[in-house]
Amino acid sequence: MEENQPKTGKFALNYGLLLGGISIVFAFMLYTADMHYQGGIAVMLISIVLMLAAIILALIQFKKTNRGFMSFGQALKIGVGVCLIGGIIGITFNQLMANVIDPDMMTKAMEYQKNQLMETTTMTTEQIDAQMEMGQKFSTPSMQVIFGLIFSLLLGFILTLVPALILKKPENID
Repeated sequence: MEENQPKTGKFALNYGLLLGGISIVFAFMLYTADMHYQGGIAVMLISIVLMLAAIILALIQFKKTNRGFMSFGQALKIGVGVCLIGGIIGITFNQLMANVIDPDMMTKAMEYQKNQLMETTTMTTEQIDAQMEMGQKFSTPSMQVIFGLIFSLLLGFILTLVPALILKKPENID
């Protein structure tokens, strides 16, 4: 019966592509509202909900295709794979956005963060400038890609844990 078992990679790829596509639409919506450089808690929460929805859909579809069975390991592979594929697409689009569509995006983001710090903290101007200078070192395209991939994998793993535990139903092999 093992030759009929569905491949976890197929589900990770399909739902990762779906997540990536939805992430691009969401990023483009932020761009049209001129909010693509601001970030914030609302954007982060919406992104997490989108990731979690894609993970859960992928796990449910895999389980249906696999006669109602899914091991915890299979669920983790699918969930992390979905987030990895979606993350690669999202990171690629973000680089396209920052380097082609809106080359001033990073400058806008740094200026926005500086203004936020001036309004919300008691830091001196020198401290804020030092923090902004340190932040620029970590905002190079290569650092954005590296941190983006790490973040996608780590968040994918964390977000998959609970649905994987809830939805798992291993086959009894006697």
